[in-house]
Amino acid sequence: MEITKVEIRPMQHEGNLKAFCSVIFDEVFIVHSVKVIEGREGLFVAMPSRALPNGEFRDIVHPINNDFRLKLEQEVLRRYQETMGPGDEDLLTEDVTF
Repeated sequence: MEITKVEIRPMQHEGNLKAFCSVIFDEVFIVHSVKVIEGREGLFVAMPSRALPNGEFRDIVHPINNDFRLKLEQEVLRRYQETMGPGDEDLLTEDVTF
């Protein structure tokens, strides 16, 4: 499965939430609400989730293996860093193929 596009929507003044993202796979499947979050050890990618009755959150979509998880995280963070680069605060969307 190839990541063919990553859309970054930067968030301003939202605390640790830095961006919402949409990721398109093989030009036929999209996942919305992927998040870039600033954690204690730097930026990380959080998958879309829902709240459970006990207050915990559970991912509703996620990679099954670590290799693809790493590939997805690297690409989302690369695009986020490009988008938030020096002097470029605007939303950017770029086709990406591995």
